[in-house]
Amino acid sequence: MKMYVCTFTIICTFSVLSVAARADFKARNCSEVREACVTKGFGFAHVPLQEIPGEHLRVCPQGNTCCTQEMEDKFGQQSKEDFDNLIGETSHELRSTFVSRHQRFDEFFLELLENTERSLNEMFVRTYGKPYMQNSEVFENLFAELKRYYTGGNVNLEEMLNDFWSRLLERMFTLLNSQYIITEDYLECISKYTDQLKPFGDVPRKLKAQVTRAFIAARTFVQGLSVGREVAMRVSKVSSTPACTRALTKMLYCPFCQGMPAVKACKNYCLNVMKGCLANQADLDPEWNLYIDAMLLVAQRLEGPFNIESVMEPIDVKISEAIMNMQDNSAQVSYRVFQGCGQPKPAGMTRSARGVSDVFNARFRPYSPEERPTTAAGTSLDRLVVDIKEKLKLSKKFWSNLPEAMCVEDKVTAGNASDEECWNGHTKGSYFPEVQKDGLTNQLNNPEVGVDITRPDTFIRQQIMALRVMTNKLKNAYNGNDIYFQDSSK
Repeated sequence: MKMYVCTFTIICTFSVLSVAARADFKARNCSEVREACVTKGFGFAHVPLQEIPGEHLRVCPQGNTCCTQEMEDKFGQQSKEDFDNLIGETSHELRSTFVSRHQRFDEFFLELLENTERSLNEMFVRTYGKPYMQNSEVFENLFAELKRYYTGGNVNLEEMLNDFWSRLLERMFTLLNSQYIITEDYLECISKYTDQLKPFGDVPRKLKAQVTRAFIAARTFVQGLSVGREVAMRVSKVSSTPACTRALTKMLYCPFCQGMPAVKACKNYCLNVMKGCLANQADLDPEWNLYIDAMLLVAQRLEGPFNIESVMEPIDVKISEAIMNMQDNSAQVSYRVFQGCGQPKPAGMTRSARGVSDVFNARFRPYSPEERPTTAAGTSLDRLVVDIKEKLKLSKKFWSNLPEAMCVEDKVTAGNASDEECWNGHTKGSYFPEVQKDGLTNQLNNPEVGVDITRPDTFIRQQIMALRVMTNKLKNAYNGNDIYFQDSSK
């Protein structure tokens, strides 16, 4: 009886060991890894059929493994590429927002200028005819300088507008006093009396204030969109460090080496890797948020008192009002100029026979509403700014939220899977380390990525400085003040 029991025990034990051996053999099979590598397009020369000793591995666990040295090296290269692609995908909307809104605002503004100049030209040709056409370069120069200012030229708006009114006074005085010979020296004398004479009434003062504030706000705003676009595009292409690449390889591809290619990283594990890899980008966030706030402030001005559309559309009416004001007061203006600059020499009968009525024989007639040009670029400034404001608000805290956005469920992490069903960097199971805070200085004890917190990324620091400078310009523009940009029109 004892012999039977013993024999039965031996048989049972052997059966259990055989089942365990078969289970162990199944666990060490690398067929899933082979299939996953083919699916992802890896053209490895050799993928083991079964696990092999892993002493050759430098990143992944060195126990039994499904990876050769070639595979781990390739996984490292692929990890870097995957990371770059993931940043590109995650930042795509931000980058495209700044690119498209900058383009739309720029197109709108330039078309607005063209429409305004065309409208003024048509109205003045009809109203003043030949005298205007003979002096149209004064107005052409005005719009050319406004465009040069907007596109980055080093133009002092106040001086430029003062010069415009001085040139207009000289031309009009000459036309209104065609019975006299008006020399260059005499014109120079007239310009000295411009402020005293106020030949155009209060129009130049009011228009200068409106145009200056509106153009400063518009130019600074479009420059702000340009800076945001450049920063977003540059920062989203920052290369990963060797330490980051190692951590990414361990997170994304070491499950392959463990025979578990379908297992994704634990969420907190991914966050620590991304916070280490994106530590410098996160440091951009405080300055980025201040920049966005400043952009929103200037946007408010563009919707309100600094609305460039409401300033430019009636500019032809306002300039003509100034011209009519001088016509009405031409005798008084001429008398005071003669007192200050002396009586000019008569031109002779041929010219003196022409009266003022021949020079300006029509009063100005503004367009009726249906004749007004359509809004620029198929939109209005208000609609454009509202759209841009919404997009700007969504971009706040983008860089500090980037690690969370990068740890995409199913694609990178196991998502809502139980803690035991995700890759923790060593095996399938729970991830215990605490998630690090954002920024470089908080990565001192990052368990996944070795980060030298004493060496900030120089390139990122340059972008932070670019944002800081732009924010300062935006704050000045909000207050109606100008800070000259480097001349980019040359």
